[in-house]
Amino acid sequence: MADADRALDPLRLAAGEAIRRLWDQAVRLGAIGPRSRRGRRFGRLGPGSAICFPVAALFGEQYIHIGAGCMIGPYSSLSAGVAPGHVPDRNPVIEIGDRTVIGKGSGIVGHREIVIGDDVWTGHHVYVTDANHGYEDVHTPIGKQFSAPRPVHIGSGSWLGHGALVLPGARVGRHVVVGAGAVVTGELPDFSVAVGNPARVIRRYVLGEGWVPVDADGTALPRVENG
Repeated sequence: MADADRALDPLRLAAGEAIRRLWDQAVRLGAIGPRSRRGRRFGRLGPGSAICFPVAALFGEQYIHIGAGCMIGPYSSLSAGVAPGHVPDRNPVIEIGDRTVIGKGSGIVGHREIVIGDDVWTGHHVYVTDANHGYEDVHTPIGKQFSAPRPVHIGSGSWLGHGALVLPGARVGRHVVVGAGAVVTGELPDFSVAVGNPARVIRRYVLGEGWVPVDADGTALPRVENG
């Protein structure tokens, strides 16, 4: 290593440490909490809740209600309405219960109705939306066409794995595991495990039997005893 490079090493180390300290401070101070100016724009942002810094996209806050003790991870997007300034026909458009944790880099995009229950946790890069683009008019770019939004519901106590997609019209029950990368387009019953694209149930909780595998129609399969 050249002498000049050796002389610069302590400066580089010190600069790196300073940058990391400043970034850590920015993350702490940049979080949106209930008492911050940005937090007061929300229809509700409950006590102990935080939207971590940095935020990827955020608009329509007055139509977003978030309960107590929630955390929205950094680099996430929250939007209510078609675009900034749009006045939806429902309030709230996005409703999140208490103690829910949304993973880093996730997106919740609501045009009319997304309801997420209490104690829902997600992995990173999960996407939930009640809206989609149309394609029927061949003379209009697809990006400028919108289909009618369809409500999305995610039940309390559920877990959505990394990269899961929950699309318009989906209804996820209570205490449901949605596997990583799964695409939910329909209904998943309470106390079930679902994987794949489209997501299908592979296990369900049956009272008196516990968690049992199910067939393609969702019917519980008989237990196979060893021996």
